[in-house]
Amino acid sequence: MVTLTKSRQPRKQRKAFFNAPLHARQKMMSAPLSPELREKYGIRNLPVRKGDKVRIMRGDFKGHEGKVVKVDLRRMKIYVEGVTIKRSDGTPVFRPIHPSNVMIIELDLSDEYRKSIIERRKRAREAMAKKEEAEEGAEGESS
Repeated sequence: MVTLTKSRQPRKQRKAFFNAPLHARQKMMSAPLSPELREKYGIRNLPVRKGDKVRIMRGDFKGHEGKVVKVDLRRMKIYVEGVTIKRSDGTPVFRPIHPSNVMIIELDLSDEYRKSIIERRKRAREAMAKKEEAEEGAEGESS
């Protein structure tokens, strides 16, 4: 998660979270990738975007799959096509869902910048794994 404050006080943590600017909220709107995507791209999670296909993992709509229609940064919710409830007058309205309750099963890679983000994070993760392997090898030789 994005570090918003250095304080360890829960009240300041909550205040920073609820008063976070929109560019910081975008990163908070992350959801885990499916095991197939995790294997393919080498990363665990990504911020949810409009156009991504997600599977709902928790709540009344558990198991439902659909495209993200809207990402609401102010309310910290996403809207998935097919996930609707009826108003009292009978009109269907999208049911807001928190991104932590979904899993991304298909990415919208129409944005070149998003592809570069995935590649950058994959390279960083591989470099970290190499570094850990080198450290473990050095410890084994010294003992």
